[in-house]
Formats: sequence, structure tokens, C-alpha cells
Amino acid sequence: MTVRGLALTCLASILLSAAAAPPLHAQADKSERADKSERGDKAEKGGKLPRFASLRSGEVNVRTGPGPRFPVDWVFVRRDMPVEIVAEFETWRKIRDAENTEGWVHQSMLSPRRYVLVTGEEMRLMRKTPNDDAPMAARVEPGVIGQLLQCEQAWCRIQVAKVTGWIRRDLVWGIYQDEDVN
Repeated sequence: MTVRGLALTCLASILLSAAAAPPLHAQADKSERADKSERGDKAEKGGKLPRFASLRSGEVNVRTGPGPRFPVDWVFVRRDMPVEIVAEFETWRKIRDAENTEGWVHQSMLSPRRYVLVTGEEMRLMRKTPNDDAPMAARVEPGVIGQLLQCEQAWCRIQVAKVTGWIRRDLVWGIYQDEDVN
């Protein structure tokens, strides 16, 4: 069963795969792509910098500067992807992704809902409790996006598709090492 690019396979354990997930971003076709970054009626709320947020849409134009007159440099193509807000100018936010790619997006394309991106090059285990010896809840591949529910010390509780479990904080991107989420 495919859910937003994630394949969910039930065997002895649950395998969550990002193999079919689209890339984090794609080059913009400046001649044909309409600017959708001005749409949206809910603005992301400001706060201290830097801070994490997520993408509100499955297609977010990223510009070279803070405004519609700046060209679209590339397009994010993964809804809920975590991004770090590193600067603000009026209603525009300069963001950075897990690959350190930066650009400007309209605040209406960002959500304060927190998500994390599984990092690395091999399968990661989600556990039923925050302990290395706990039973496995799921296996997740790098590139999987999970909703961040809670973080304490070295562990974060996330939800991927309909599976909830704990993953080591150092195996995900989208949360600061000293940040607690309740």
C-alpha cells in the first residue's frame, strides 16, 4: 500500500520504505511553472531563529531572494518535509533543508507542525519504548519523513504512516540536540 511515497509492507515486522519517495527538491522549470508560493491563508508564526518548521504543500517554490520578483531556483516536492528557518524578511522565510540547500519561501507555505527526516544510508529501527533493547516497532529507510510527537534525552517518538515508535535522536534531522518536545 503506497502512502505519500512510502511503501508499507507487513511481514513479521513492518517495513517502511522511502525507495519510491520523490527527491527532496527538483529544478524549477521557470518558463512554465506558476508561482504558488503566494497562496495560503494561514501564516507560519514567527519566533526565535533558527527554528524548525515543515512544508505545507507537496510543491513549494524556492526563490533566490525574499519576494515574488526573485526567480524560482528550485521546487521542493515533498509535503511535510522538515526545514530549518534561518532568516526572515517581512512575509518571507529563508530555509535550509537536510542537504544544506537554502532559499526563500513565502511563510504561507510553511507549517509549525514538526516532522523529522530519517538520515543515514541504512535501515533504522523504531522501537516500542525509548530503549535500545526494546522490541522493534518498525524498520525505516533513510529519507522517510515522520511526524515528531515527543523527544526526551536521546530518543524521539515519531509516527510514520500509522506506525508510532521511538527512534534515536541522532538518526533523524529536524530537531536540535538540546531541544525537548512534549
